[in-house]
Amino acid sequence: MYCKLTFLRLAWLSVFTLPAIAQVNVLTFRNDNARTGLNPNELLLSPSNVKTGQFGRRVSHAVDGNVFAQPLYVAAVPMAAGGLSNIVLVVTDHDSVYAFDADAPAGADAGPIWQVSFLNAGAGVTTVPWQDVDCPVVYPEIGITGTPVIDLPTYTIYLVAFTKETAADGTVSYVHRLHALDIRSGRELAASPVEIQASVAGTGDGGTTVTFVPETYKQRAALLLANGVVYTAWSSHCDHGQYHGWIIGYSADTLQRVAIYNDTPNGSGASFWGAGAGPAADSNGNLFILSANGTFNATQSPADLGDSIIKLAPSAGLTVSDYFTPFNQLYLSDNDLDLGSSGALLLPPETGSAAHPNLLVAAGKEGRIYLVDRDLMGGAQTGSDQGAVQTIAGAVLPIFGAPAYFSGNIYFSGAGDSLKAFRIADASASPAAVSTSPEKFVSPGSSPVVSANGTQNGIVWALELGTGSGALHAFDAMDLSKELFEDAPSSYVQFSSPTVVDGKVFVGTLDSLVVYGLLPGAAASIAGVVNGASFNSAVAPGSLLSIFGSNLSKATVTAQQIPLPVSMADTSVLINGVRAPLLYVSPGQINAQVPSQTATGTATVAVETSGALTPSASITVTSAAPEIFIASASRLLAFNQDGSVNTAANPAAAGTIISVYLTGQGSLASPAASIGNLPAQIAYAGPVSGTVGVAQINLKVPALQAGDYQLSVSIAGVQSNSGLIAIK
Repeated sequence: MYCKLTFLRLAWLSVFTLPAIAQVNVLTFRNDNARTGLNPNELLLSPSNVKTGQFGRRVSHAVDGNVFAQPLYVAAVPMAAGGLSNIVLVVTDHDSVYAFDADAPAGADAGPIWQVSFLNAGAGVTTVPWQDVDCPVVYPEIGITGTPVIDLPTYTIYLVAFTKETAADGTVSYVHRLHALDIRSGRELAASPVEIQASVAGTGDGGTTVTFVPETYKQRAALLLANGVVYTAWSSHCDHGQYHGWIIGYSADTLQRVAIYNDTPNGSGASFWGAGAGPAADSNGNLFILSANGTFNATQSPADLGDSIIKLAPSAGLTVSDYFTPFNQLYLSDNDLDLGSSGALLLPPETGSAAHPNLLVAAGKEGRIYLVDRDLMGGAQTGSDQGAVQTIAGAVLPIFGAPAYFSGNIYFSGAGDSLKAFRIADASASPAAVSTSPEKFVSPGSSPVVSANGTQNGIVWALELGTGSGALHAFDAMDLSKELFEDAPSSYVQFSSPTVVDGKVFVGTLDSLVVYGLLPGAAASIAGVVNGASFNSAVAPGSLLSIFGSNLSKATVTAQQIPLPVSMADTSVLINGVRAPLLYVSPGQINAQVPSQTATGTATVAVETSGALTPSASITVTSAAPEIFIASASRLLAFNQDGSVNTAANPAAAGTIISVYLTGQGSLASPAASIGNLPAQIAYAGPVSGTVGVAQINLKVPALQAGDYQLSVSIAGVQSNSGLIAIK
C-alpha cells in the first residue's frame, strides 16, 4: 500500500525538534521487577523547577484507611464507562481499592472513578483489629497492606485482602484472599478471589507438616508478577508465635496455586517483610528475597535459611538455587538485626564487571552493605563475608525499606541517618558515601525513589515518616547536599514509597492520596484549533487536530506508543470534558485526536497544564471532515508508486498508483477521488497500520498531460481540501 508513515509524521511536525518518550506506567513496587525505584522517563520535573513557589501540593483524594502500599499508575486506560484515562490505583488497610483520575485538577471533584470494598459488616466481614494479633505496627486495622501488582495486557490488578469473619453462631475466622480486579471498572474477575492456603513437609511445627495459619501472618511485602505467576510473600505479626517465611504463587490467568516455598520448614521465623519491599526478579524469572531473623541450618534438606539472601528458581514451583548468608547470621538473629528488614535491588549490567556482570545490593538493620554476585552468591559464610563481591561495614544506620539506583549511584536512607549515595562501577562500590543529605531522617528512615530524564535531571524523592506529619523531600540526585523541596503531606505511614510519573508525585497517607506537581505559571491560552492535516477548520470524531496558543505546556514531548497517552508533561486536552489522546505537546502547539465518542455539533476545547485550565475554544464536529495532509501551502503530501515523495521535480507517471493520507475520514464511507477534475480509480482506501486517526487512499493517475493538477477526495459526499500533485 506504499505507506510511508515516517514521512507522514515528519511532514506534519517537520518544523519541530521532537524528543521521544515511551508511555510510562508504574505497575509494581518501585517501578520494575529489579526494584530499582527509578523512573528514567520523567521529562518535566528537574532540579531547576522542583522548588517552593513552582512545585507543590495540587490535590488530595480522601480514602477510608491507611495507605501502606505504594500507589500504582496506568496511562491511557480504556475505561468501562468510555474514554481513556490515566489512573492511579490506591489500596487501604480498610480493605478498599480506589481508582482515581491521575490528572484531576486542583479544586476539581476528587472522588474516585470507582471504589471496591471487601467488607460486609452485615455479614460479619470486617478488617482485622491490631489487638487481635497483638501487633500495632499496622495500626489500627489490617486489611490490604502489601503493594499490589498490575498486568497491563489484561488490565488486571492483583492484591491480597485480610478479613475477620464472624459467623452467625459467633465462630471467628481470619482469611487472606488473593483478588484480581479489572482496573477499567473494578469488577472482580471470574476466577477471583481465591483463599490463601498452603502446607509443606517439615518438622518446624512439631509434626511432619508445616501449615500456613492465616491469623499468624500478614501480607506486608509487595506482590510480584513474573513467569506468569503472582507471588505473595508473608511475614509475622511482631515476631509473635510460631511462624515461617512463605512465598505462595498463583497463576495470573487462572489463580490456581502453582508455587509454595517455606524458608524454615524444620525451624521457625525468617519471615519475608522487608518493610514493604517485595521479592525481586531477573530477566530469567529467578526470584531474590531477603529473610528476617530465624533458624539457619544448611546441613539438612530442605535448608532453613534465616537472615539470608535467597535465590529461587521458578522450576518445580520454587526451588532454592543459591543463597548468601552472612558470617554473623546467629548474631544478627539473636539481636533482632534481621537482614530481611529491606529488599534486594538488582543492579543493571552497567555496574558490573567481566567477572561479576550480574549484581545485587542489600542492607539490613545492622547497616552493613552487601554487594553479591547473583550468579554465584556464595552460600553460608564463615569467619568473614569472603563470598560477597564486597561488604561495607557501618556504612549506614539500620535500613527499613529498599535502596534505589540511578546513573551509577545507590541510595540508602537509614533510621536516624542522612540519605546517602554510594558510587558503583566495575563491580565495586565506594567505601564511603560520595554524597549525603544535610539532615538526618528520623527512624525508620525512608525508601527513596528517583525520577530522571535518561541520565539527566535526577531527583531523589523520600518520605520521612517518623515524626509529626512526616515530610516529602526532594534532593538533587548528583548532589544530595542540595535539598530542592520539602513539604508535609498532612500525615504519614511507615515504610511507604512515593510514585513519580508524568510530572506528578503521588503520596499515600493515613487517610488520603496527596498529589504534588508543578504549580500553574503564566496563564495559558488557545489562539486557534484546526484540522491537523490541512490546518482548515473541519474536524470529525477521530480526527487529528492542532491547537495553537501560548503557555500550553511546560515541555516539548511527542508520543511514540499506541494507545496514545491522554497526558504528557502534565498537559491534557479536554474536548467536551473528555481527555483527548495526544501525539505532541509544546508551549505553542498541541497535536491531539478528537475522541471517537465526540458528538457532532459544537464542541468545547480546553487545555489543562499543571492543573490549570485555559478558557475554552469552540469547534464544529461533523460526521465526516476529510482533510488531506499537505506538504506546503499549495502541494499535497503524496507518494509515488516507488515510495518517493511526489514533487514538481519527481512527478508520477499516468497509469501508476499514487498515495495520499488524510484524517477526519469518519467511517470512510463511499470514498471518491479526482485529479485535474477527472475521476481517479481508487485501488485502496483504509486505515494506516500503526497510526491513529489516519487513512490512506491509493488511486490510479488518469491519462493527463505533464504538469501540476489539483487532487481531492470525498467521503460520504463531503469534499476534502485540494492541493497540487505533479504528473509526467
